[in-house]
Amino acid sequence: MSTSNHSETLKIFRETLYDEGILHEGDTIGTDDETLLRFLRARKFNLAHAKTMFVNAQNWRKTVNGTGLDQLYSEMDPFDYPEREAVFDCWPLYFHKTDKKGRPVNIHTFGGVNFPKLYKVCTPERHWQSVIVNAECLPREVLPASSRFAGRPIGQVLVIVDLKGFSLSKFWQMKNLARSSFQISQDYFPETMGQLAIVNAPSSFAFIWGVMKPWMAKETAEKVDILGHDYKERLLDMVDADSLPSTLGGNCECEGGCHLSSVGPWLDERVGWGPKSTAQSRDAIVNSGDTTPESGNSLSGSDRAHSPSSEV
Repeated sequence: MSTSNHSETLKIFRETLYDEGILHEGDTIGTDDETLLRFLRARKFNLAHAKTMFVNAQNWRKTVNGTGLDQLYSEMDPFDYPEREAVFDCWPLYFHKTDKKGRPVNIHTFGGVNFPKLYKVCTPERHWQSVIVNAECLPREVLPASSRFAGRPIGQVLVIVDLKGFSLSKFWQMKNLARSSFQISQDYFPETMGQLAIVNAPSSFAFIWGVMKPWMAKETAEKVDILGHDYKERLLDMVDADSLPSTLGGNCECEGGCHLSSVGPWLDERVGWGPKSTAQSRDAIVNSGDTTPESGNSLSGSDRAHSPSSEV
């Protein structure tokens, strides 16, 4: 299909979604061209199939967690929630700078998977909530910020999965959660993964990949590069050394660890709403001599979900 036909299909798709009350101005799924094009691409520009996919995504957003995604996001800052360090000790899953194409880099490290240990301090339900808000912050905050930083639309992410220290026993621990993560990504955040690089694959990975591959759409599986242990040169072809953590062969060593920094344009002037941000705001108020309990700039949960500060 030509570019002109894509543009016409996009126009019809947008009009259909608005006319049928499926999409409204201000919906946090996104009303921009890039968002709508992702759903169209995922269904090869078949309008009926793309509409069904969009309706399902909107329904999921309204019902997930029993309260809806906007409410969950207003309650759990993906970059600042109480259990974050415990979750990252088990399964670091973080955004870190951008690659040479301007795409945000999303890094998963599976070597420390230990759910029995994690679930002593974080419930499985809370852990799953962290996975959901992490997925949501990509189109809500990370991609828009990357687009502004690059000066052009950035609609996809480079994912790097580090399997150093990973084993079959750890795979069985995370199998169901990983499968569910793939499902929400493909069904409700389509076409956001531009490329997936798997490094430090263990000898058991052929079996693991055989289990995982059927979870993915054919188009997703075709974006996977299995790089094994000799990966450094390939990653540096995609990501500048100063943007790649030293643990993956780059030069970056963020204070406190790259996995906890989540450094990137999405944090520039970002006003968070988690416990650390709240504490910093209180300290700033005390230091300024203003002892008013509530700041005039504070946001209610529903306001924050739609505010510019949460759409960096």
